Amino acid sequence: RRLARRPPVTLLGVFQENVRRRPHQVLLRFQEEVYTFQDLDRWSNRVARALSLSLSPRPGQPVAVLLPNHPSYVWTWVALAKLGCPMACVNCNVRGRALRHAVGAAGATFLLASPGELG
Repeated sequence: RRLARRPPVTLLGVFQENVRRRPHQVLLRFQEEVYTFQDLDRWSNRVARALSLSLSPRPGQPVAVLLPNHPSYVWTWVALAKLGCPMACVNCNVRGRALRHAVGAAGATFLLASPGELG
């Protein structure tokens, strides 16, 4: 039933509703770091702006993401959702032909990776 709603319920919409309703509630804990809904919203806005200025991705354009297990993975996903770009999740252990295949199969023209991931 949720998918039939107009406008449809999306994960980004649910996230933004939680930012509005409970901005200071903890959303993510990573090691000793704690992030609230508001923190994640701010980080994702920064990333969305940086991506928009540097890459100028078009809405609907898939972006491959090769990031380790870190909070930046989450706010990168939210940033891409805000830009209207689907995120193609690439296993951070993939290299060589498998990496080229994953990026190509996703139709991604950009690959976001943390320093050192591409080696």
